[in-house]
Amino acid sequence: MDVNLMRVRSRARLLGLAVVFLWCAVSVRCFGQSQDSEFTFLLPAGRSECFFQTAVKNGTMEVEYQVIAGAGMDVDFTVISPKGVQLIIESRRSDGVHVVEPTEEGDYEICFDNSFSRFSEKMVFFEIIIEGQGGDVGGDDEWPGIEEPDGSMLEYKLEDIRESMDSLHRRLERSRQMQTVLRAFEARDRNLLEDNLWRVSFWSCASVLVMLCVAFTQVYTVRKLFDDKRRVCT
Repeated sequence: MDVNLMRVRSRARLLGLAVVFLWCAVSVRCFGQSQDSEFTFLLPAGRSECFFQTAVKNGTMEVEYQVIAGAGMDVDFTVISPKGVQLIIESRRSDGVHVVEPTEEGDYEICFDNSFSRFSEKMVFFEIIIEGQGGDVGGDDEWPGIEEPDGSMLEYKLEDIRESMDSLHRRLERSRQMQTVLRAFEARDRNLLEDNLWRVSFWSCASVLVMLCVAFTQVYTVRKLFDDKRRVCT
């Protein structure tokens, strides 16, 4: 009797491990289908660059951008819907966060314009976060072929593990996005500090040269005032 009971428990544990392994494999495959994207590019002076992002109907699209290098630290920003309507228009901004909700089905056009600057190029970072698409985490149709086993045979429920992993994935994804944004802020501040350091060093050296020239000029002028070239006859 004890031997049969041990066999049943062993089979239950093996079944539980197999279900968890299959669930992990499916979750990894689903997690890899993220629609979020981030990009850093160099925007030449006097030019504009546009990017296209595909969205589905009744979703959410969040766009965040920052100018991390370049004189003025500003660009013109525009978001155009698939129907050609300008949803967001910003002029001479260094950063911004915008949410389009609900989205239309099609390709959104995201443009950065630096045509007002004739000499200075800009380095721009932007991130697009898409929610509400088929590849997002959350939803029973993402777990095909997985049925919850009998609760009397396992010590935990598959549904509880699924919810915990989904919540953990969402929080990790949000943490990754926040870290990316903070890195962009750090890069912008570093570029600004290096640019200011170059300006301070240049004008400090120029001021020292001017002070040295003034000092030598004053010494020379004073010596010329007391220089007596008259001959004395004895």
